[in-house]
Amino acid sequence: MSIISTADLEASPLADLHALASALGIDGYRRLRKDDLVDAILERQGASPPPRRSRRAAAEPAPQDVADGDAQERPARNSRSRRAAAEPQDSGAAEDGDGPERPARSTRSRRRGGRGRGRDGEGAAEVEARSEGARTDGGREDAIERIAEGVVELLPNGSGFLRAEGEDDVYISAAQARRCELVAGDRVSGPVRAARRSERHPSLVRVDTINGVGADEAVVGTRIDDLEVDFPSVAFALGDDPALAALAAAAPIGMGSRVVICGPARSGRTDLLRRIAAALAAAGGGLEVELLAVGVRPEELSEWKAVPYASASGLSFAASPDAQEAAVEQAAERGRRIAIRGGNAVLLIDTLDGLSPGAARRALAAARDLRGAGSLTVIATARAPFGGETTVAALCAGTATGTLDPALTGTLRADGLAPAKPARKPRAPRKPKVAPSDEAAPQ
Repeated sequence: MSIISTADLEASPLADLHALASALGIDGYRRLRKDDLVDAILERQGASPPPRRSRRAAAEPAPQDVADGDAQERPARNSRSRRAAAEPQDSGAAEDGDGPERPARSTRSRRRGGRGRGRDGEGAAEVEARSEGARTDGGREDAIERIAEGVVELLPNGSGFLRAEGEDDVYISAAQARRCELVAGDRVSGPVRAARRSERHPSLVRVDTINGVGADEAVVGTRIDDLEVDFPSVAFALGDDPALAALAAAAPIGMGSRVVICGPARSGRTDLLRRIAAALAAAGGGLEVELLAVGVRPEELSEWKAVPYASASGLSFAASPDAQEAAVEQAAERGRRIAIRGGNAVLLIDTLDGLSPGAARRALAAARDLRGAGSLTVIATARAPFGGETTVAALCAGTATGTLDPALTGTLRADGLAPAKPARKPRAPRKPKVAPSDEAAPQ
């Protein structure tokens, strides 16, 4: 189902229409006027083109007429075009049946119609078919090759690729990425057409779903910074785990909170975060839980992937700081998209220590409880708080693992948090994606 309306196409610059027409496989799109190009895109997407908006748009000839030298179809705009239109009528040799003679063309038509030399009536029909967005190879339109699903990877120029496991990469035009508000890491599905002669990759015809939601519902068109934000008002239910029960009593975590679990090395920060992740992911209620490990040991990546109910990804400490910051920003953007569409998401990060202070604060600042929409909660581990947190869980050094420091642990406006309603139905566990090399890793 196409999400590009007629109004959006008409308001788009010609460069964006060219990029979209290239992705849709419309031949000869650069020779089309803007109105004809809009109609061709609508027809290729399965929508009926609206009536032309002006008599001038319907009366003006397509650029192919000039290329084919059809001077009889054009109104005589000056003396040269009038002479060119009169020459075929004066010859009259074709009517006598003495033999096929080529109708005389104007000098200007010969100069501009170099590509159309030697074309007969069938060639002109092919050009007309191109203007309607049809493929001329054997009279068949571009067939949909398959339905692809994968993760979006954007390039600096705005275009990108759909990375699908076990299949060829699929090209995504910059116009599609902008219209569908795609960000790196989005899971997208849609029909794909085969690569043409001048292309290296198959192209995505349209976007059907984004992160499991229909594209027309996923594209909101509103910036998250333009929405009002409230303090968290609903606390998460963390279950009966003794460590989590102590945390809920000392520093309850609300939907939309910015939480930092801080403490020295070997104080149990990662273990507490993993317990929170398992409790939130198993709670159900439509909560989207994502685990992101950056700057950790490779063995810890295997342990994070084994957490049920949630999706997990990460980078080891061998990755560059820029790569770690990009991964955190992409995960935060995915959570923001879920929140602005009315859902509730939780992003757990282990750890922020390898990021710059600015990148760490941006990751925490992504958390918010949107008024009239959803929420994004960010829970991260670090050696010390960064500032701006709504909840701090400080672990003591030199004591039992996971022991909270009551002097530093707390939640801002904890009295305003209402207990969460229990989920009606437990969430079905998600099968963890464990690589073959990780199966033997200790859990």
